[in-house]
Amino acid sequence: MELSIVSTLYRSAPFVAEFCRRAATAARELTDDFEIVLVNDGSPDASLDLARSLQTEDPRIRIVDLSRNFGHHKAMLTGLSRAQGDLVFQTDSDLEEDPELLATYHEQLRQSRADVVYGVVHRRQGSLLHVLSGHLFYLVFNLLSSVPLTPGLTNTRLMSRRYVDALLLHRDQHLFLAGLWALTGFSQQALIVDKRRKGSSTYTLSRKIALFVMSITSFSTKPLAFIFVLGIVISAVAIFAALGLIVRAVVFGGLLVGWASMIVSIWLLGGLTILSIGIVGIYLATIFAETKPRPYTIIRDEYVSASEGADTRDESPHLTVVAGSNGGTE
Repeated sequence: MELSIVSTLYRSAPFVAEFCRRAATAARELTDDFEIVLVNDGSPDASLDLARSLQTEDPRIRIVDLSRNFGHHKAMLTGLSRAQGDLVFQTDSDLEEDPELLATYHEQLRQSRADVVYGVVHRRQGSLLHVLSGHLFYLVFNLLSSVPLTPGLTNTRLMSRRYVDALLLHRDQHLFLAGLWALTGFSQQALIVDKRRKGSSTYTLSRKIALFVMSITSFSTKPLAFIFVLGIVISAVAIFAALGLIVRAVVFGGLLVGWASMIVSIWLLGGLTILSIGIVGIYLATIFAETKPRPYTIIRDEYVSASEGADTRDESPHLTVVAGSNGGTE
């Protein structure tokens, strides 16, 4: 297999038919030996049914149906584990980025002889809160993490087989895919692309905050070092303040009584204590999750064309496959 196109399905019913048509057309410009891998991430709409109807028209479509919604990053990694192409083109099915960009990515990969070509938007679109939160995320993450990310990174990328195989070696339970892309290494080239927004994002503010916390705790221990330094600073200030009070009592024979300053000090130290315990607790929760040998996702069914037959690739070590009543193929 020369090329695999991998995407996920979640509330993708309005886009899946056009996506498959355009992706197949773009792939045929490069090769006739390709497949389209669609991972249904527990989509509540008719995405799966539409994808299966499209499969009857195009046998190159492979459908991986997950047992529930596991999240976009885990679903995408599952799709990569099922892809068989020497080159793997990963993109979203919502058509915010044109599937026809495959040719541009392929030309850049060929000229640079890199293992990865990934998309970067030069200007984020959406509400002011969306734009500012995106800039803030990259700023804070790159300050704290030893694995810097390119601001404006998109999900669309063209990857070599050896890069994909190396990427699949990661088994983080708290999965932040963008960090793993950078951590895997190899030669990577950025490509400026345009990205449109279609409808509202499925990433709510609470999900963005959770993703931010998970990304920081997965790729940086600097918050723990910050707590240590903060403790030293507060202890030093307290010691000097105590010495000052002792000197005042000895020299002037009395102490200043300040109820307000005392309450503020108690609240400040109490807040810092709770914050520090919370940060440590998040890291402990991350360690707790990483010690569990749970699979990223569970596959309920996998649909391939009858002419292609069952998939003969070995299962990825982080993947549990649970076959349905039809044995996972049809």
